[in-house]
Amino acid sequence: MKRNLITLITGAVLIVIFALLLFVFQVRQSEVAVVTTFGKITRVADPGAHLKWPWPIQRVYKFDERTQNFQDKFSENLTADSVYVGWRISDPSEFLNSFKDGSVFSAQSQIESMLTSAKSAVVGNHPLADFVNADPNQLEFDQIQAQIEQALQSELHTNSYGIQIEFLGIQQLGLPESVTQAVFDRMKSERNILISRAQNEGQAEAIKIRANADRQANETLADAQAEATRIEGEGVAEAAKTLPVFQKDPGLANFLLSIDAIKQALNQRSTLFFDDRIPPFDLFHGALTNVPGH
Repeated sequence: MKRNLITLITGAVLIVIFALLLFVFQVRQSEVAVVTTFGKITRVADPGAHLKWPWPIQRVYKFDERTQNFQDKFSENLTADSVYVGWRISDPSEFLNSFKDGSVFSAQSQIESMLTSAKSAVVGNHPLADFVNADPNQLEFDQIQAQIEQALQSELHTNSYGIQIEFLGIQQLGLPESVTQAVFDRMKSERNILISRAQNEGQAEAIKIRANADRQANETLADAQAEATRIEGEGVAEAAKTLPVFQKDPGLANFLLSIDAIKQALNQRSTLFFDDRIPPFDLFHGALTNVPGH
């Protein structure tokens, strides 16, 4: 009878355990669970113990809420890209609807595909100087990394995958031939624009310099003409004053002019040798004959 009691107790315990397995499920602290009833999502369960109906009435899908990461080492055209991504399930219901049975492997494959597209789109919009430059301040690597992360996150949100990108980093970025050609074409176009701009600025500066030179030349010529007119006017006025003297006594006028010329010649201390037969020194012709020794 004792043996029968043990058997009954053991059977009862097994029945309880089996019942618990059928009607109770446990969610760990790092997990979140989605409960479906006849294939439709009915509730999301937080960490702890919860009741459920046995399969096939209800089914429980458990997801790890912690950040998961992977490294995308090779992308299209076998370029040597090395990008690491950290992601987590932000909405378990959307995640379960997006991937069959909530497959994490399928989700990661989808992220890798979208990451490749985001890299190509962002890289193609940047000149080569943003990746390789002698001036570290001209590099746009951090901005490119942020743009790739933003593009990837936007695509995931648009398609309601229930995934949140926590971080994204680029260790190495290779440029596919198609993207490289686009980058070089863009770089060539930018250089042509800079050359055209420099030529236009040079021509504008040359026109400005020529205009200033012409203006200054015209101003100088006008000043010179005005000065010449003034001097000519003064000469005419002075001539007008002396003209009556010449008309009344030409000999006196010639004498005064000769005296003035001699004053100009003797303006500085000097030894003067002259021919008294040549005007204006002919004034000394008569005087020198009376000087002893002459």
